[in-house]
Amino acid sequence: MVSQTLKYAYFPGCVAQGACGELHQSTVALTKALGIELIELKKAACCGSGTFKEDSQLLEDTVNARNIALAEELNLPLLTHCSTCQGVIGHVDERLKESQQTNPDYVEQVNGLLQKEGCLPYRGKTQVKHLLYALVSDYGLEEIQKRVTRKLTGLKCAAFYGCYLLRAQKSIPDDPFRPEAMENVFRSLDATPVYYRGRTQCCGWPLSSYATTQSFKMAGMHIQEALANGADCMVTPCPLCHLNLDSRQPEVEKVIGQKLGLPVLHLPQLIALAVGVSPKALGLDRHIVSTQPVLDKLAAVV
Repeated sequence: MVSQTLKYAYFPGCVAQGACGELHQSTVALTKALGIELIELKKAACCGSGTFKEDSQLLEDTVNARNIALAEELNLPLLTHCSTCQGVIGHVDERLKESQQTNPDYVEQVNGLLQKEGCLPYRGKTQVKHLLYALVSDYGLEEIQKRVTRKLTGLKCAAFYGCYLLRAQKSIPDDPFRPEAMENVFRSLDATPVYYRGRTQCCGWPLSSYATTQSFKMAGMHIQEALANGADCMVTPCPLCHLNLDSRQPEVEKVIGQKLGLPVLHLPQLIALAVGVSPKALGLDRHIVSTQPVLDKLAAVV
């Protein structure tokens, strides 16, 4: 599918440059290994994680219209690797594109605010894509498969899609209730997909600041289900999900009264492992739950 070098305006987001620094690290390593060029949008602002609209929809739209305009200036698609960023920015893009036809005065209002700050206007001339769908739709699973040097044979992977990636936008290249994109990626790496009820449900992160126990019970339920279905690891396309499922897994264990110990990988980490990138270069040593069981299992089949 790849006939020329793919190039994207890269929106790393906040969490991947802070609490989940290994996500940024592994995204850069993976795209370099695949020959994909990323131009980081260093002037981009936080998408707001869905909180800006609690104060003002106009605020959320204006901040993210500016982010999209930065990609438009480069004449490139905007690439995210966070489901929350994708959900927020992608939904703003859909809403503004629709408004260009149905309510152009609103788009003018947004652009007027941008102009006051010396920012470029939103034109609605690009796309907002998550890394998962860029790899599946633009790069192609067959091309990824050609670059696999370390087959993940025998590794049982449980996808955790979460909420935002599947249902925040009106149209995604997948079924929002019965998705297969991540499972198809696993198959292309010779890994085995694990299906379980919670893979498309909320991880509990949005509740964690005010209903911590309920949040941890939700995360624990998903991890328990994945383990019960034979998973060796969980794989997520969202760093916020990763925080609740990996970073807080020891706290989750205390709440539910059960030892879990399920490694949780970022999607680019898993793919990059299969195309030969070293675990150290992917930040696999940064996780709270040790990823060594995954590496041990792969060593047994390499």
